[in-house]
Amino acid sequence: METSTFWNKALQELSTDLSPEEQELWFSNITFDEMGNSTIIVTVPSEFYRDQFKRRYQKSIERKLETLSGRTYSLDYRVEKKTNQEQSSSNPVLNQAPLSSDQTEPSDVFRVNAQEILKNEFVSRRSQSGLSEDYTFSSFVIGDNNRLAAHAALSIANNPGIAYNPCLIYGKVGLGKTHLLQSIGNFILEHRPQKSIICITAEDFTNEFIQAIKENSMNTFKSKYRRRADILLIDDIHFLQKKIETQEELFHTFNALFEAKKQMVFTCDRPVSEIRDITERLQNRFTRGLIVDLKPPLVETAVAILQKKSSEKKYSVPNDVLTYICQNIRSNVRDLEAALTKVIHYANVFQKDVTIQNVKPTLLTLFNESSRKNIPIPTIQKAVSDYFSVSISELKSKNKTSKIVKPRKIAMYLSRTYNENLSYEDIGLEFGARDHTTVIHAYRSVKKMLTDDPSLPNVLEEIISSI
Repeated sequence: METSTFWNKALQELSTDLSPEEQELWFSNITFDEMGNSTIIVTVPSEFYRDQFKRRYQKSIERKLETLSGRTYSLDYRVEKKTNQEQSSSNPVLNQAPLSSDQTEPSDVFRVNAQEILKNEFVSRRSQSGLSEDYTFSSFVIGDNNRLAAHAALSIANNPGIAYNPCLIYGKVGLGKTHLLQSIGNFILEHRPQKSIICITAEDFTNEFIQAIKENSMNTFKSKYRRRADILLIDDIHFLQKKIETQEELFHTFNALFEAKKQMVFTCDRPVSEIRDITERLQNRFTRGLIVDLKPPLVETAVAILQKKSSEKKYSVPNDVLTYICQNIRSNVRDLEAALTKVIHYANVFQKDVTIQNVKPTLLTLFNESSRKNIPIPTIQKAVSDYFSVSISELKSKNKTSKIVKPRKIAMYLSRTYNENLSYEDIGLEFGARDHTTVIHAYRSVKKMLTDDPSLPNVLEEIISSI
């Protein structure tokens, strides 16, 4: 087989994973020229085209050529700028009117149009991958609380499938799990655009799996996750509790990707050992690689985070005010950002200097709310049982007398209110393994009681204040 045939076959196989627009832009403007001992020389229309093609496709094409021919070839490029007429006919992107003397050169026209298409294509691929432009390594502030996790994430992004595969990142709500997960995806998308990336929540993965069963399209589902994905990033795997069929599907997906050396990263709000009702073999898969945790930031790191956030908002907040916020909110980054937003809003509305004395009244409520977040369910159960003079075992029992039902509902309501990282299923498990629908009913019931019974808010405040 002639070398040019290998070249054409390699392009054909590579193009099957590309959109028609991408094929037209990049593969219709490169031609096989000649072959050396271990080099294939191709002709391209500009230096810009050459540089972009090398970054995006060269390694993939060289691997294809080796597979097809059994020999190792490297690509070399010859730049031959086409005339304006040739460019217009060979690529619709460059179908421009003839240039006047004060217009840009054809190669500049190609550069401008190609860069615009690249940008649009990048935005489209990022959206299709489930990634958000808001989460990048450059916007992640590293401190002692997250240094190991951040360095692991960057290593994975630089060497997907090789460094730390799989990786599990766990930590409570608002500490940066999703930020790191998505940063990995965005970094790989930018530096290895040929990789197929899927970033999805465990809930969406479950819903997509259920939909595939309903529509009898499991082959398409399996092809997407087991064969086409190069990078699989799944957020909030604690959602998989009790979802045995989804766990089974993810188990087989994991095995397929792991054997193919495809990168997997998972996040969870707790250690995997604390996820209930998850199969042992899937649990073993999650813990096969690197496990890193995220903790609440120390004051110094928290101040650095708020400095970065205030800079992004283009508003300067004095360091003593930022320190005051960070000393009073130790829960998570999300609450820190909420306080910063409140301070900036205060300054804009009242047009006053941002000082501790001025913003203190505005922040006190937020400080109180923050200090009450993530109260352990056993602690809430103990406070409720003490207030209503019932035992904790009775709160967890099947007893349906009014003396027990109301305190139980209140305990479930408070557990949900002060543990935003826990699902209804999580809470139900702490109350005698009740179904999540029971917890939802209890939560809604107490919310209604709060509007009907003017004394109930004081009761709840007394219970929480006792903790």
